[in-house]
Amino acid sequence: MPTEDNARFIAGLQEAWRKERATNRIYNELAAHEKSEPRRKVLLQLAATEAGHAQKWATRLAELGAPLPPESDPLRERLWRWMLVQQGTDQALASIERAEDDDTEMYGNLVGVAPTEADRQALKSVQQDEATHGRLAHGVTTPGPQTVQVRLDTILGRERWHHRGGGWIGQAIYGANDGLGSVFGIVSGVAGATAGGPAVLIAGLAGMLASALSMGSGAYLATKADREVQEAEIQRERRELERNPEEETEELALFYQLKGVPEAEARQLTQRLMVQPENALRTLASEELGLSVESYPNPWVAAISATLSTAAGAFIPIIPFFFARGYPAIIASFAISTLAHFLIGAAKTVVTGLSPWKSGLEMTAVGLGEALITYGLGLLFGGLVH
Repeated sequence: MPTEDNARFIAGLQEAWRKERATNRIYNELAAHEKSEPRRKVLLQLAATEAGHAQKWATRLAELGAPLPPESDPLRERLWRWMLVQQGTDQALASIERAEDDDTEMYGNLVGVAPTEADRQALKSVQQDEATHGRLAHGVTTPGPQTVQVRLDTILGRERWHHRGGGWIGQAIYGANDGLGSVFGIVSGVAGATAGGPAVLIAGLAGMLASALSMGSGAYLATKADREVQEAEIQRERRELERNPEEETEELALFYQLKGVPEAEARQLTQRLMVQPENALRTLASEELGLSVESYPNPWVAAISATLSTAAGAFIPIIPFFFARGYPAIIASFAISTLAHFLIGAAKTVVTGLSPWKSGLEMTAVGLGEALITYGLGLLFGGLVH
């Protein structure tokens, strides 16, 4: 093999050794702070695997007569570990999952400059481990009290309900909230500056239109992008299932084991599932990615819901100005907007599950605070202008 390739291979192994050591420390740190014993055991197993990879590269570097990089734990990596631990295990593992994907690509590049077939096979083996770790990290969850059959039924069935709890209802509530808050602020400010003159109605209608169109277009683009990402992820999972059915079978069995299913039952369930490729795809997509094949978000539903609900919420503060002017209209707008803030805040509990009284009062306080500030600014600016 050319000297240049040999140098690249050695440099790549040294970098791989360093990364495996760093990831080993991360898993150990997470395990040390994990209160759930099943999750802690899985994290320690992942740490042990990373340590084994590092030892494999240390041995190979010694055979090549190349030194190991200095054993160090830089401040940057210590800060990174600390931030991961503060995020909690679930968020930390999502970050690690992305890093494992980078490591998988790194090993793929090293295969091209490996000097021997044994090196290529070793790299491919570790590359497969990294790919599996990246996906398994997403599935480290605390076992629940469900039976194996109920657990499997839940996994297969939740695509039909799990991602629809908020859905367009949640978008409508938050759209109304945004429209009411923004236009209530506009109306209060202009009312303070003009003592409730005709300009309030014009400003309110303009604000309503701008808010509704902004929310609707934003919801459409965001939901469309989200859908495209989900479709791409599921198609990638479909290709992996077609190319590496054995690996995916093993992976799914491990997911079930992480959820508390005994190994023999997990493998039996997985074998049954793999004879139905579409069911296997739905389950893998749900377990690995938290996605549903059958409930892609609809950009047009999101756009229409956001537009209409924002317009409806924004229309509330300007209603009195169709029928009155001056302080009677200002007082009426404050009254109905305050009531609307409470009702919308209480309606948010459909999505959040919190106390409707607490949520409604919080929303009311925020809305009144916003209105008083903008009204005061309107008085100030109106006095300066006149």
